[in-house]
Amino acid sequence: MDARVLKLVIFVWSLATVIYLGGAITPLSASAQTIIDEWNTVKTPPAPALKPVTIDPKSTAFLILDIVKQICNPERRPRCIASVPKIQGFLTKARAKGVPVIYSLAGAATPEDILKEVAPLGGEPIVKSRADKFFQTDLEKILKEKGFKTVIIVGSAAHGAVLYTSSEAAFRGLKVIVPVDGMSSESTYFEQYTAWQLANGPGVGLEVTLTRFDMIQFP
Repeated sequence: MDARVLKLVIFVWSLATVIYLGGAITPLSASAQTIIDEWNTVKTPPAPALKPVTIDPKSTAFLILDIVKQICNPERRPRCIASVPKIQGFLTKARAKGVPVIYSLAGAATPEDILKEVAPLGGEPIVKSRADKFFQTDLEKILKEKGFKTVIIVGSAAHGAVLYTSSEAAFRGLKVIVPVDGMSSESTYFEQYTAWQLANGPGVGLEVTLTRFDMIQFP
């Protein structure tokens, strides 16, 4: 090969390499940005769809999580107070259809602290734990012994008890129904990201159905 041609080939190859590497370096630098750096550029995803569901009372349990005066009050979580009549209305229907009800507590709360509108009746089980109500409780045992395949989960906080207990239920192979008008937090953002995570989270989204109380039907 002629020396001039060889030099030209080497030059073109070198130029192409620089252009290629330059192109590769630029995206890498951009991708090195953290979510904190890009916080204000994040676009909110579309809201997950709410779906109608029909439940089997014999294989479904209704979980009411942490609706206690320490958490669910006008000062701390007015949105929780607003959800209580809706939870109460569905609770009445569920009991009439024979759906078992399970309650939870957190912190220093006692059964007497559960708001009277949704208070347990004699014999309805109560577990006590942190955000994940399966953690160091008999909840899994209760559900397995009764052969439950589906759980309806409501309560406060959405981004605490509802999110973590729903996720753990899904990981245990249960179908999970979450009426969004029965979950609450002190911030709409907390409720928003909880709904998105339950609908899309790996290992969770396929087992969770987001709905409303008025979209839940009994056979």
